[in-house]
Parts: sequence; structure tokens; C-alpha cells
Amino acid sequence: MALYLTEDEVRQVLTLPDALAAVEQAHRWHATGEAIDTPRARSRTPTSALHMLHGAVQPLGVIGYKSYTTSREAARFWVHLFDAANGRPLAVIEADYLGMMRTGATGGLSARVLARTDAREALVFGAGWQARSQIAALCAVRDIARVKVVARRRERLEAFCAEQSALLGRAVEPADNVEAAVRGADVVVTITTASEPLFDGRWLSDGTHVTAAGSNALIRREIDEATIRRAAVVAVDARATALRESGDLLPALEKGRLSEYGMIELGELLTGMRPGRRGDADVTLFESQGMAIQDLVLAHRVLDQARAAGLGRELPY
Repeated sequence: MALYLTEDEVRQVLTLPDALAAVEQAHRWHATGEAIDTPRARSRTPTSALHMLHGAVQPLGVIGYKSYTTSREAARFWVHLFDAANGRPLAVIEADYLGMMRTGATGGLSARVLARTDAREALVFGAGWQARSQIAALCAVRDIARVKVVARRRERLEAFCAEQSALLGRAVEPADNVEAAVRGADVVVTITTASEPLFDGRWLSDGTHVTAAGSNALIRREIDEATIRRAAVVAVDARATALRESGDLLPALEKGRLSEYGMIELGELLTGMRPGRRGDADVTLFESQGMAIQDLVLAHRVLDQARAAGLGRELPY
């Protein structure tokens, strides 16, 4: 019987280690051809938009899609899971928290395979909902001692830093000087809706890893071409997705300063199919746009745990 799971029920069973493990497995299966991912499609009206990502994960025997709507009123997210053997519905899962956790986990995995092992100082652009999991995942994979944060609204920024400091048990503080913070960071994370680059890539110190997680549309840009030119490794979730919607990378691709195969998929790094960082001085870049299979593998794990805990309500089909 198919289950419906609410946001509250998802929160009861989903942990960061779950998200890290599920997203890693999704990318490994994608690299070996066992997971099929179809890039995001969008339908727009003057007041709202529908976004859909779909795919299949053969080792789990599931197919499905993530859909979400955006408008000035709100953004709303769901994952729909089906049995790959017969097409029967398995679950409909409210997926705002799930999506936030998988996005953060993807950023964390990129830092695990690309950031220096001695990385201690982090800088995060953004103090919203998605920034929470980015910081938590980064701290889970590297022994980060201090996180500086850049955001437009000072009051919100200070509240966010106080909340995260208490939650993570380490220093999370506002960055008063952006250039100095970039120059002093071992890891830079961008998770915003910016339409223009947030910093000058020439400010990056040798050895810095950059995770850019907010540019999933052509109208969005968080990093500049100087950052791309300096990167010894340019990694992506999936080349097919980056070629459709990476506002950060498409200008460099159009100008011939980056090639399609010059982008390394995260799964290729995780499986050792292609090399990542070669030395401590390398600047590395990971561009995260999001993939359906990340949501599907994590949703499958959440569904199993929810069933074991007796959560959810049966759907009438």
C-alpha cells in the first residue's frame, strides 16, 4: 500500500548521515549506469512555476519524480515513488526538508572528495533555509573550526549565526569584510539566489574548494569566470544537467573556456573513475544543480524508516 508522509514525519526519521549515505550511493550508481536521471523541466505562468525532475534507480527497484511549485506565496515540494517492476505507487512524500538535506549532503560530499583534508576555515554566502544543511554537512566531513557567513540582512544574519553556533558547537559568525573572508577561507560555499557573482575569483587563496549550490537557472550566477579559470577541477552533479541550467558555467562553456568533458561528475570522483585534487595548491570547484536520483534514493530510505516506525497514512490507491 502506498504511503503519504508529511514534513513532520520526514523530520522524525531523516538524519544527516542518512542524507550523506543516500546521496553518495545515488552518485555512485549514476556513474556506473545503474541510476537514470532526467534533468529538470519547468512550466511557467505569470504568477507561478512547476519544476519536475525524474529518474530511476535500478538497484532499489524504484522510479519516480520530484515536483515543486514556486510562487510569491510559497514553494512546495513532493517526491513520488513507484515500483519499477510494475509501476505501482509506493509513496508521496512532502519534500521541503528532504530536499534541503540532500542539497546540503551533496555539498558536503563534494568537500569530502575535493577540499583539503586540513581545511578549517569556511565562508558561506547565504543565511537561509538551505544554508543550514550546507554548514552541517561541511562540518560533518571536515574538522571546520570556524564558519563566516555573508548575507544581505544584518539582523537575520546575526540570528542565523547565533542559532548555528549553538546547534553545531563551533564558531559561526558574520563576515564583516567579504574580501578578507574569501582570502582566509579553505572552503567557500554559495547558496543564494544571486544574479551576479558574489566575489572576485582572484581573491581565492591557493588550495581553496568552492561549492556553488544556488545557480540552477540561466538567470542566476554566484561565481565569476576568474573562479572557473583558476579551478584545477570543475565538478558537477551531472554534465547533462549543468549543460542545461548552470548559470555559472554556461558563459565559460559558450566562450570555449570550459568543455563538456572538462566537467567531472561527482560520481566519477566518488568511484575513482576520474581524479580530483592533485595537490594542496589546487583550487577546486563543485557546481550543484540537483538531480532526481538524489531525492529518490533518499526518499526510499525515508520510506523504509517511516514504515518501520509506523508513520504515514495509506493512500487510496
